[in-house]
Amino acid sequence: MIGCFGQTPSNILCMPIELQMEALQKWFELGSTYESYLTSSGDRAIVWRNASEQVQFSEEQTTMLASFVREMKVIVISGIGCGDCSVQCPMVAAIAAASSQIDIRWLDKDDAIELSNSVQINLGNRVPTVLFLAEDYALVSVFGDRTLSRYRALAKRKLGSTCDIPGLATEQEEFDATVQDWLNEFERVQLLLRLSTRLRQKHGD
Repeated sequence: MIGCFGQTPSNILCMPIELQMEALQKWFELGSTYESYLTSSGDRAIVWRNASEQVQFSEEQTTMLASFVREMKVIVISGIGCGDCSVQCPMVAAIAAASSQIDIRWLDKDDAIELSNSVQINLGNRVPTVLFLAEDYALVSVFGDRTLSRYRALAKRKLGSTCDIPGLATEQEEFDATVQDWLNEFERVQLLLRLSTRLRQKHGD
């Protein structure tokens, strides 16, 4: 479904209903915290917890995350049995945990299929898909399903490969590069929000 705004055909702005601010707020509020998401998944979350132990930030990365000043709301559409999710989602969770300005919620794709349909990638309901929102739930960015570093590594191993098997070991160099890719997107969105004219006017900075 599409919602349209404006007075004349020349300035009408159309956006899927599921991506409007009110709908995104409802999806956010329906989401789980990371720990709740893993707990509800039982033993299937073991590989996620193992991957979490592999995530380590440098001093520079930690300082960058601690410098965030704009509140960022984040929705992650995921699948607990997806190999790409089991590797990348713990990275996203660790990034969120390292900044007091990142408020993140987790949705299983099957429970949020309407939202997933609104942010399809190459006409597919891919996971993980991450929606970055402003403090008022305005959509800022959609990022997924694999970062550039991960795609490069997968292409080297097997061009056209599908999702990795959950729990499959990931080389540390590839892992660290993928973490940096996610850090880059979080930083990009933070800077977009920090420099936003409407938000600077709102906060007087």
